[in-house]
Amino acid sequence: MDSQPPLDFQSPEEDGALTLADYAQTAYLEYALSVVKGRALPDVCDGQKPVQRRILYSMSRMGLGFGGANGTVGAKPVKSARVVGDVLGRFHPHGDQAAYDALVRMAQDFSQRYPLVDGQGNFGSRDGDGAAAMRYTEARLSRITSLLLDEIDEGTVDFIPNYDGSTDEPRLLPARLPFTLLNGASGIAVGLATEIPSHNLREVADACVALIKSNGKLPDEELFALIPGPDYPGGAQIISSPGEIAEAYRGGRGSLKVRARWKIEDLARGQWQLVVHELPPGVSTQKVLEEIEELTNPKVRAGKKALTAEQTQLKAAVLAVLDSVRDESSKDAPVRLVFEPKTSRISQEEFITTLLAQTSLESSAPINLTMVGIDGKPTQKSLRQLLNEWIAFRELTVERRSRHRLGKVQDRIHILEGRQLVLLNIDEVIAIIRASDEPKAALIARFGLTDRQAEDILEIRLRQLARLEAIKIEQELKNLREEQKKLEDILGSPAALRRLLVREIESDAKTFEDPRRTLIQADKRAVAEVRVVDEPVTVIVSQKGWVRTQKGWASERAASGGGAPEYSFKSGDALYGAFECRSVDTLLVFGTAKDKSVRVYSVAVASLPGGRGDGQPITTLIDLESGTHPAHYFAGPAGAALLLSSTGGYGFIASVENMVSRQRGGKAFVDVGEGEQLCRPSLVGGASGAEPMPPATNVICASANGRILTFEILEMKALPKGGRGLTLIDLEAKDTLAGAAAYTRSVKIVGIGRGGKEREETLEIRSLNNARGSRARKGKAADLGFKPTGVLRVL
Repeated sequence: MDSQPPLDFQSPEEDGALTLADYAQTAYLEYALSVVKGRALPDVCDGQKPVQRRILYSMSRMGLGFGGANGTVGAKPVKSARVVGDVLGRFHPHGDQAAYDALVRMAQDFSQRYPLVDGQGNFGSRDGDGAAAMRYTEARLSRITSLLLDEIDEGTVDFIPNYDGSTDEPRLLPARLPFTLLNGASGIAVGLATEIPSHNLREVADACVALIKSNGKLPDEELFALIPGPDYPGGAQIISSPGEIAEAYRGGRGSLKVRARWKIEDLARGQWQLVVHELPPGVSTQKVLEEIEELTNPKVRAGKKALTAEQTQLKAAVLAVLDSVRDESSKDAPVRLVFEPKTSRISQEEFITTLLAQTSLESSAPINLTMVGIDGKPTQKSLRQLLNEWIAFRELTVERRSRHRLGKVQDRIHILEGRQLVLLNIDEVIAIIRASDEPKAALIARFGLTDRQAEDILEIRLRQLARLEAIKIEQELKNLREEQKKLEDILGSPAALRRLLVREIESDAKTFEDPRRTLIQADKRAVAEVRVVDEPVTVIVSQKGWVRTQKGWASERAASGGGAPEYSFKSGDALYGAFECRSVDTLLVFGTAKDKSVRVYSVAVASLPGGRGDGQPITTLIDLESGTHPAHYFAGPAGAALLLSSTGGYGFIASVENMVSRQRGGKAFVDVGEGEQLCRPSLVGGASGAEPMPPATNVICASANGRILTFEILEMKALPKGGRGLTLIDLEAKDTLAGAAAYTRSVKIVGIGRGGKEREETLEIRSLNNARGSRARKGKAADLGFKPTGVLRVL
């Protein structure tokens, strides 16, 4: 058997082959571009995605127009399955359900501000109910689609081959108004997403007219006055300020606060009920009912053994004001959500605020004006850019329509001029036709006709040779020449073209305008205030992170003869600290360092468990970053100031309010070096207690090798946004900062002595002054007899 020759592997450069990585990159980019431009994003010109554009064009070809605009009788609706079949077979070779879903959305008056499809049958509801199968529903085009389709056969847009080349489809629709804004769009592509809200037709038309008249130089203030904000299909109220709305429009991205609208209905015997009749976009009555059920009958969360303090608190707050809720929505009232208060004596404002704060009756609506631009590139645009690009497209469309019409007019004039010439010499023409073997050539030679005119004369009917026909030709020629002059004026004058645009936009706006549905009225966001009794408490934290509270302050009990407090913990656990504060204060939890930063987590003292037990692990109240664990704690008022230091010898001052975060995941606040950790925070001043400590005047730094440095606290720097801070002490090689504390007269240094025994020593002001120097110095060696591990403030 002959041996096989060795395989000759060639480089890509030698044979033009692609590496797997290059092929995968190319294939993915092609797929991404297909999704972005071919599925997910609308076009700025006509506001449609490809599937929507194909549905509309296919229905137009099927003769499913609404009619009525020019006296024509509208088409009878046909089965949606027939429309979907035509769309798939001719233009859109994808899943039938995807095409039907797009058709359904175009027919839902709660999804689109101006529905493009007139649907008959069950097309779903705002509660999330799906539409009936396509074999049961019927559809035709709505009246407003005339603004998208009427000019499609007038040379206004380019046609491209369909997927198999058997027919053509429009690349765009000749939209007479910017449907990108009128109906908005929502979609997720590859690396891009869009969320364009719907707008009022009259407002958008007025803005387009103003931009055209000002040649695109309309000031932002006037533009935003003409389009003050979105106009959602379901109404509701935008409570964001005009400045916030303008900022979203100016950058093309933002988030608006939207609130439901309601009314108070008075009942017998002084009773009343709250009736919600308009909901924010994307919110249904079913969703609100589910949220109320979750609040009033909460389920134990995964991984928990009981309801959390937050769940219990919310349940009590809602049940204190709400008696019942029911959905009375019907055909006559698309949204009617009734809330009955616990008692008529409850404040209506408090009742409404609680519902708004705890449910989706008040929610955020995003704005992301990402679309395929007039240049074919997907980008995020400002409101001004969007309108200017549509105006540029409309100018081009009208110019192409006028040029197309001018060609038709000129061709008709050419034909009529030939007929007019023939009618003046009718007898001779007839004789030539009867006698000549090639009448066409003879007519061209005798009368100087063109081939087109001679062909028309040979095909003309005898009845059109009557004297009356000559009068009609003369009148038609007159009208056509007038139209030709107008068209040439439009094509030859940009100003005339813009005037025509303005007239057409105003005419369309007058035909299809309707009142604004969404109220724009700035208001403060509803915040549910959980009433907490302001009382003294002691927060007890163990070294292993178990936390609980006791009413009152331990120092007060000791002063009144109650003796020093004794706290019990689980086996192997011990006290980290007992913080005397108030129930309205905050507990800060400092995690271990990760990725060169320390995160600070905040928990309301009022939400901590009380009683005589072991308490609750702090990890159940916060979302610790992966790979970290709680390291230090502090509880106190927002104004309390802390000295934060790291083992690398750096530190700064920050207040509790600087570190508070609403997120359970906390926030990164202290920057540390590689391998460094946060030292125990030290109170500078501002804390509550039976005997509040005076504001500290000095700082002490103790290194692990026993060097001590003290300096005035005025040399420290406050960093409200966190950071690394200033150098506290100049550490020698392999030395670290054991701790730093703010003090007035004395401190306690704790550490480990011989045999691993815990040691501590209190240093008074006289001893501390021996180590005084300037910040960032090396300090002095202290004969402590043990290795320091931390510093605590005494006074």
